[in-house]
Amino acid sequence: MMDLASQLLWSSELVQKYSVNGPRYTSYPTALSLLPDFPASAVQAALAGSAAELCLYLHIPFCQQLCYYCGCNKIVTRHSTKADLYLLALEQEMGLYQHLLADKTISQLHLGGGTPTFLTEEQLSLLMQLLRQHFVFKADAELSVEIDPRSCSLDKLAHLRELGFSRLSFGVQDFDEQVQVAINRVQSEELVRVLVLHARALGFSSINLDLVYGLPYQQATSFAETLDKVLELDPDRVSLFSYAHMPTRFAAQRKIPTRSLPQAEDKLALLQLAIERFSQAGYQCIGMDHFAKATDKLAIAQQQGKLQRNFQGYTTAGQDALVGLGVSSISQVNGVIWQNQKDLQQYQQQLALGQWPVDKGLSLTRDDKIRAALISQLICHFELDIPDFCLRFGLTDFWDYFADVLPKLEPLRADALVSYSDEHIQVTALGRLLVRIVCACFDRYLAKNDHLSYSKVV
Repeated sequence: MMDLASQLLWSSELVQKYSVNGPRYTSYPTALSLLPDFPASAVQAALAGSAAELCLYLHIPFCQQLCYYCGCNKIVTRHSTKADLYLLALEQEMGLYQHLLADKTISQLHLGGGTPTFLTEEQLSLLMQLLRQHFVFKADAELSVEIDPRSCSLDKLAHLRELGFSRLSFGVQDFDEQVQVAINRVQSEELVRVLVLHARALGFSSINLDLVYGLPYQQATSFAETLDKVLELDPDRVSLFSYAHMPTRFAAQRKIPTRSLPQAEDKLALLQLAIERFSQAGYQCIGMDHFAKATDKLAIAQQQGKLQRNFQGYTTAGQDALVGLGVSSISQVNGVIWQNQKDLQQYQQQLALGQWPVDKGLSLTRDDKIRAALISQLICHFELDIPDFCLRFGLTDFWDYFADVLPKLEPLRADALVSYSDEHIQVTALGRLLVRIVCACFDRYLAKNDHLSYSKVV
């Protein structure tokens, strides 16, 4: 939990100093480090030697309306029939995986997007039928789905429950109307409230609300009102994402005037406000941007030192056992990372030819795996036991192995963001807000990639 006294240590100079671009480390190496022309044979070998339990992520790219802030891979259309062809491609992709995963079980399934609730009830039924035909699900498999309140009726919510979904994530972003208009995503508090209450009545076991800070026209007063409304809905989890304004990469973001965005210092104040409110309400801070009730599986995983991170964010499983299906989906299995084609037409064409729709990938080296484990430990738990880590990976001298890191860490120690010794690395309460910068010190790929391709840390 964030020590509120630490917030007072932030100065304008410190905020400006660390208002830099950097990865979110949902993987290491990051997706920008993946290489083209990655062979399908490497994917197949990774799957054949994978763990007995895997997690599935399935990307539904369609949205009925363009949200200006969004950087996800998406296709804006109001024609639900486009999803029929997409489901056919997904069935073809599932067929490629089926024989390789015949002896594996699926412990978690997550539908993301885009907008999964773009699908009609009939299409959702067909999708789940196809998944269960091609894969073996554990009896207690956890099924979760992202919800756009504007495209989810009460009947569709009930249908999702009937299909076995138990966890929901509602995209709220902000309840302030001026903010909603600016990002072209207008949805009333009442709409969200009715859906959340109905979800509880239907027996969904966990409800998450997604918020975004750093959006246009956000300010402390109005954001505090949004936080109060969120707390009234009593979600089990809250995801608080930092808005990444990258208009050169995402054309829709050019519709957001730069002058409407909060400055780095004001944006950090919004994050600190949220941390304070959720902590006071009894939520446990999970990593750098999630909150959960102490009884939630995510909080329990953190308490037990088992919290993980993958392309879906903080999670209880699937760090090196995640299979992504659908256009642009990213997988990481058995030390191999690969991403599907981002272009829908190319994705569908390759599958129609019986080809794996892999666009790029990477097989992790021993050094990659060492650094990946270290970064995951820091970004999930903010500390590292160096002797234990050395024993795990057979390192004789930790700081000799990471000799290149010390010059990068020293300025962070001088600014009280991190402390370290021969025995331990500790991200301070102050440094938790900038844990991505601490992790970046251990990233040997970062110098090779364009920093401007990453989002702002503050």
